Amino acid sequence: MGPGLAFRQGLRRAARAPSIVAGTFVLTLLVALPLTIALRGMIAAHFGASRAAEAALSGADYSWWQEFLAQATGLGTTFVPSIVGFGAVLLNLSNLLDNVPLATTVAGAVAAWLVIWSFLSGGIIDRFARDRPTRSAGFFGACGAHFPALVRLGLLALLVYGAVFRWLQPSILTTLYGRLTLNETVEQGAFLVRVLLYVIFGIVLLAVNMIFDYARIRIVVEDRRSAIGSTLAAVRFVRRNAGAVWRLYVLNAGLFVVVALVYAVTVRGSSPAGLAAWLILAAGEVYILARHYLKLAFYASETALFQGRLAHAGYTAAPPVVWPDSPAVESIANAAPEPRR
Repeated sequence: MGPGLAFRQGLRRAARAPSIVAGTFVLTLLVALPLTIALRGMIAAHFGASRAAEAALSGADYSWWQEFLAQATGLGTTFVPSIVGFGAVLLNLSNLLDNVPLATTVAGAVAAWLVIWSFLSGGIIDRFARDRPTRSAGFFGACGAHFPALVRLGLLALLVYGAVFRWLQPSILTTLYGRLTLNETVEQGAFLVRVLLYVIFGIVLLAVNMIFDYARIRIVVEDRRSAIGSTLAAVRFVRRNAGAVWRLYVLNAGLFVVVALVYAVTVRGSSPAGLAAWLILAAGEVYILARHYLKLAFYASETALFQGRLAHAGYTAAPPVVWPDSPAVESIANAAPEPRR
């Protein structure tokens, strides 16, 4: 199977699982809801009954915004002007590449989401690998069956990403950048060097992400139990199919860029006040929903490529999950007299 066919199959498999797309979208909102309520309380307390509160109803007051940020702590420091519209996308990318630490409360929500995702990803990948409805019993049965291995894989990934950001990121973007621009007198030259180093570090991150994606897929599709063994198997698969794997990644990433650009054009120049504020909010939610679909299509296309390259069509090694009878049914069966022989 080529990357183009895998890409198209991924889009179709994700589209045939609308409940998973909707479920992950709603779950994200629920995880973010406590932070939203807490931030709302901070803003309301700072506004009080001031005239700034009345002015905010007709448009964003950036002087008040700067005043709020000057006294904000913890979660409040994340309420910056760049979170409005497409600026949030660029802010997240910049913070990732520059290794900006998360606020403690945000880090807690992210950790909770990662644990939830480790549980759900087993059922999601199983659904995409089978390319047919597995219903609640099959879906959550697969989630529970693969959860221990996926948690161990998540811990391994955490160690690898920690090492990348702890040692490799400063080595490339600080030490190497300083050496390459030591005698640079033109600002444009230093900027181009910075961009090149960002690209190099980004490729490393993509390679690591790709390996752990296929490790997760191999755990589910091949019913593996070893996180380390799955990671090594993923490295072998990526190395042997490097061209197809990277082309598929580019196709998925390119579609995400297109969606992000459409979102940027949609909210460009909008003033967050009145009806415009609600339209920006609605556009943002549509963008988040689209991003969830693309993320799931990404997993589905990688699963399709793995199945097409390493297994026969429709292959899943794990047997169908059978939900056990209730305790009441088992107790009745155990109490029944044994048949005479």
